[in-house]
Amino acid sequence: MADDRKERYINPYTDFGFKKLFGTEMNKDLLISFLNALFHDEQVVKDVKYLNSEKLGEGYGDRKAIFDVYCENEDGEKFIVEMQKVEQRYFKDRSVFYSTFPIREQGQRGSDWDFNLKSVYTVGILNFVFPDDEYDEECYHHEVKLMDTADKHVFFDKLTFVYLEMPKFNKTEDQLETMFDKWLFVLRNLSRLLERPAALQERVFEKLFKQAEIAKFTPEERQDYEESVKIYRDLKNSIETAVWKDKVRTAREMKADGVPTATIVKYTKLPIEEIEAL
Repeated sequence: MADDRKERYINPYTDFGFKKLFGTEMNKDLLISFLNALFHDEQVVKDVKYLNSEKLGEGYGDRKAIFDVYCENEDGEKFIVEMQKVEQRYFKDRSVFYSTFPIREQGQRGSDWDFNLKSVYTVGILNFVFPDDEYDEECYHHEVKLMDTADKHVFFDKLTFVYLEMPKFNKTEDQLETMFDKWLFVLRNLSRLLERPAALQERVFEKLFKQAEIAKFTPEERQDYEESVKIYRDLKNSIETAVWKDKVRTAREMKADGVPTATIVKYTKLPIEEIEAL
């Protein structure tokens, strides 16, 4: 259970916390500020309209998609914003699959539609890093578009995937320079803070910290949040346990094959004492 003696502000990695801050009409100014910071003001969002976050396939039995936040801006451009709490197999496939729903729903019946599409943006806030060292350990912000592999120019600029590897963001309060820095700092550290940092003096953060304060929740909100925290922690613990067991199994196999302990430590990241005890 959440305990506001240890945790004053909600954890945005929980379903309740994320939707409380970014998925309600009352707090849409928080979402607008985050999106503008994310695109470094290249994508200026003045207003958003929340759309139905549950999307069904076109036929009976088709797979459906449920987005954390789904909205469009004043120009009709679509935004999917997802908080990915744990690493998931086929995560990239799922992300691309989700992007097809706001593309297909733009199709208009009849012969007059000319296939002119509005832009679609999929934003993934990841509480994990991509496996196999796909990106440099200092690189946490990725913007992906369809690209011509020969000359590297953007072939189609209306479909954009943005991924934030949050565990890699380690800037301290005194290193925050841009709104993008400040938003990532909030997402990474909110539930560990005891008060609003001096570096976050913008009005939007004043509102965010008021909305995130657990002690001000109604009894119903408090109950919903505590249940969301329990689900998040259970999921996280299950994943961590599975990963640990996999590392132990790998370490045993390497040890049985005579691989040096130092090499086992390098590849499994297990403590040397734990490997020696196997």
